[in-house]
Amino acid sequence: MADMHTVTSEVPVDAVDRTALDEVVEFTSGLIRIDTTNRGGGDCRERPAAEYAAERLAAAGLEPVLLERTPGRTNVVARVEGADPTAEALLVHGHLDVVPAEAADWSADPFSGEVRDGVVWGRGAVDMKNTDAMVLAVVRAWARAGVKPRRDIVVAFTADEEDSAVDGSGFLADRHPHLFEGCTEGIGESGAFTVHTAPGRALYPIAAGERGTAWLKLTAHGTAGHGSKPNKANAVSRLAAAVARIGAHEWPVRLTGTVVACLTELAALQGLPVDPRAPGFDLDALLGRLGPAAALVEATVRNSANPTMLSAGYKLNVIPGQATAYVDGRTLPGGEAEFIATLDELTGPDVRWEFQHREIALEAPVDGRTYRILRESVEHFDPDAHVVPFCMAGGTDAKQFSRLGITGYGFSPLKLPPGFDYWSLFHGVDERVPVDALHFGVRVLDRALRTL
Repeated sequence: MADMHTVTSEVPVDAVDRTALDEVVEFTSGLIRIDTTNRGGGDCRERPAAEYAAERLAAAGLEPVLLERTPGRTNVVARVEGADPTAEALLVHGHLDVVPAEAADWSADPFSGEVRDGVVWGRGAVDMKNTDAMVLAVVRAWARAGVKPRRDIVVAFTADEEDSAVDGSGFLADRHPHLFEGCTEGIGESGAFTVHTAPGRALYPIAAGERGTAWLKLTAHGTAGHGSKPNKANAVSRLAAAVARIGAHEWPVRLTGTVVACLTELAALQGLPVDPRAPGFDLDALLGRLGPAAALVEATVRNSANPTMLSAGYKLNVIPGQATAYVDGRTLPGGEAEFIATLDELTGPDVRWEFQHREIALEAPVDGRTYRILRESVEHFDPDAHVVPFCMAGGTDAKQFSRLGITGYGFSPLKLPPGFDYWSLFHGVDERVPVDALHFGVRVLDRALRTL
């Protein structure tokens, strides 16, 4: 494997100024105040946030294009000209929509964008209007300083990532591929945030893989009838049995290249020489010794299928002829065939299943130039950082952009203080981000994007 700490390209002088540091906070707060809640099924309107971003890109001398598949579901795309016209282009993308927030559960109005005690509060503060704001602040800093990145950079702010992406990155990849001409790599969510696993030890996981999406609809048919009579063809019973089997299934361990690299580096940090590919390797024993760091891999060592929704019947004393359920399935790179065969077995002959939404798993190199530069960019601003690759349990817009041959990495840099539970804030209550973390992110992102 190549030396992870060696970067052969010339590293630019930092371009971030005081204005950029102020703007990243202003833009994070401003985007949060624009309610872009995605409730699924098309119930969302990203256009005000898209216009907000487009105005700030245009003020930096760019020519943003607003694109919609469905009215109100707006995407923004702009290209920043690079210094080397022969270099391949780089995609930098973030989504504008957010998941719902119940205001009564929060300590602050989730759409206030309040800045209090050095922290920006609100839905999207970490997922991912903060990163959108970083990108805006960086490209505007470049315009003020008259500097260019090495290669063309295509900036894309998308709709609908929190649902199916059909109105967002899927629409852009399928209908507007020319806007991404020359792009071979992409930078998006989520990675390069601090994970404190022991006193004085700060990990920064960079995403170099994603599990695939396999959202399923299960349907059981049976014989409708009176609730007081025996019924061996009860659709609810058939469905319930299948759902119980799926929920109880123990999926076998399957270690991908990204997970192997992550386990190897995490073990080395604790002085544990291991070979995850060796016969008899005891994964559970290693995870038990990794402590909090185990959270980086434990959800991505196997496929998964979690029942999430059930629907059947219309009256208590009537046995319905049909029952349905929904399952959130996730597949490892190379694991979809096993997933399909297992679901066929678990559902049995009386329950039919189909994909409600399906996207491929991804894996990106961790021994090449791009990962090295991302790693060095974090280490430059935090010399005590321990950067490791990891595979995301869920998925991002990188899946849709991969249709264009774009290899994706998750890189949304944040330096977070000990005790800051970043994981719980994704789709959680009291989502927030420290101002200092945003400043760190702008500096790291600037260095990485201009070096790449």
